[in-house]
Amino acid sequence: MEVGTAYEITANSMRWAGAMGHDVRVTSPQMPEHQLADLEGQAPGVRRNRWLFGVGTVGRDMVYTLVAFWLIYYLTEVLTLSNSALAWITVVLLGIRIIDAILDPIVGGLVDSTQGRWGQFKPWLFWGGLVSGVFSVLLFTDTGLSEGQFVVVFCLVNLLWGVAWSTHDIAYWGMLPALSLNPKDRESIASVAKVFTTIGLFVVAAGALPFVSALTATGMSEVRAWTWLAVACSVAMVLGMLVTILGVRERQDVRLTGERVTIAQMWRMVFRNDQLLWAAAAYLLFMFGNGLTGAFGPYFFKYVYGDEEVFNTFVIFVGLGQLTGYAVFPMLTRRLTRGRLFTIAAAAMIVGYVAFLFAPMNLMILGACAIVLFFLASNIMLLMLVFQADTIEYGQWKLGQRNGAVTFALQPFINKVSGALNTAVVGMVAILSGINEAATPAEVSDGGRLLVKMAMLVVPACFIAASWLVWRRKFIIDEALHTRIVGELDLRGDLAVR
Repeated sequence: MEVGTAYEITANSMRWAGAMGHDVRVTSPQMPEHQLADLEGQAPGVRRNRWLFGVGTVGRDMVYTLVAFWLIYYLTEVLTLSNSALAWITVVLLGIRIIDAILDPIVGGLVDSTQGRWGQFKPWLFWGGLVSGVFSVLLFTDTGLSEGQFVVVFCLVNLLWGVAWSTHDIAYWGMLPALSLNPKDRESIASVAKVFTTIGLFVVAAGALPFVSALTATGMSEVRAWTWLAVACSVAMVLGMLVTILGVRERQDVRLTGERVTIAQMWRMVFRNDQLLWAAAAYLLFMFGNGLTGAFGPYFFKYVYGDEEVFNTFVIFVGLGQLTGYAVFPMLTRRLTRGRLFTIAAAAMIVGYVAFLFAPMNLMILGACAIVLFFLASNIMLLMLVFQADTIEYGQWKLGQRNGAVTFALQPFINKVSGALNTAVVGMVAILSGINEAATPAEVSDGGRLLVKMAMLVVPACFIAASWLVWRRKFIIDEALHTRIVGELDLRGDLAVR
């Protein structure tokens, strides 16, 4: 460790620090008044930022849900691509997403190196939002090309969409740690943001098919209706981000923004921040598992349940679970440590998946399972977010340099890789189960329906268990250690305005 350490820590952290050969002493650093106020939840502008920051992600998550959730449905059910074309897109998109995801830390380095009148994050929010909105519309536009040409053009547009999306996604979540040092403030801001995230997700997840149906009822083609849905979501995204850009105020009394980095320094910051890597690994495993459940939703209700119209009602239960989870998260973290909350939520989710697997095909029973599952999932996602935020101060403490945007570049990396894997699994299962070429649900065999249920429920449970195991064995930053790290950073002068 490059920087000497002397801090008060918990037993778990003490074992780790001792094993690493660090000087472990119990200290009580005296912090300046502005620092104490921050840690007591009185950082200036927190209440204002809590809501204006959250509003900015409604439209963003409308677009993200449209692409991550409905794009594969659009390809298989609207454009009705052949198995060969779908297989090519599935394989190529997986490769593109991984390449795109690898570029994300570089984008994070660019964000960290940005200095100007509008600050570090807001220029990327504005221009990234505009460009990704254009590519979102193109993804749902019928180009009239042959299948071979379509595969090439579609994959290229998808790559450009991913890069453009990263610019504002990294800037948006990278702004969060720059609003407050207090973990409780961060939990509160993140909780409100995730409520608005769920609103955006719910609007598109539940409203996409009715929106398209309403337009097709006027005589518009189904493909054209999906294009207009993409236009509406993109406009909402840009308008929402303008609220954040114009309304949110970053801290000026302490230095919470990143520093200029070269590409070599950027990769050094990522790979030498061990806690960031373990937090990212746990997050990736969770997002892949949890994402499969949502990705298979429309297929489950069309081919297993037997009534795809019911899916729109089912999404209401999903939304209720998520919104409730995000809303009560600050209350739960006041009563439970983060570690205990993660353990309880992960164990309960596994039980919930088993209950869903064996539940009868009754909407109310399945809806009750969904409320529980997504209530728990929302709490874990918020925990992952604050785990990642805390690794920023840990990295600054360990490596002597603060790089918030580079740290949060791993979030879109995780979303893209997990989303690409989700799409690949859905595409593969659609082919193997016979769904892709089935004209009606009756043409899908019992084995095909069982394959859908296993991919939707059993595989996610296994990956969520793996996520918890990685966190339990490798992640050591708890609330007490983070507080001490912040105290030492302040005593070293690393948080002073320069």
